[in-house]
Amino acid sequence: MEFVLSCLVGLFFTAAIYLMLSRHSVRIMLGIAILGNAVNLLIFTAGRITGFVPPIIPETLETLPAGTANPLPQALILTAIVISFSFFAFLLVLTYRAYQDLDTDDTDDMRAAEPKDQPMPPLGY
Repeated sequence: MEFVLSCLVGLFFTAAIYLMLSRHSVRIMLGIAILGNAVNLLIFTAGRITGFVPPIIPETLETLPAGTANPLPQALILTAIVISFSFFAFLLVLTYRAYQDLDTDDTDDMRAAEPKDQPMPPLGY
């Protein structure tokens, strides 16, 4: 099972990098969202997913018994899901407002600060 999830993580990273190299801001935004999911799945896979015993310490022991699921990656993933969703919502609003103001999704056409017909700044002194 870990091999399958490792392959899925690699596929997610590949798709995320491919989408983030695009010129369109919606594809870049979706690539960042997929990258967040890939990192979450990577942390989940690294945290021993084969544990058959829940991470509860019995009264007779002071530590977790062998073969239990690791609770730390699961807690980290829950926090990361909330953060990545809020970041995705921020990017969604930012992309929508950029499209409203500039009437384009192409990042090469979003040159409000540096128009194409302006001369280049000095490259050396």
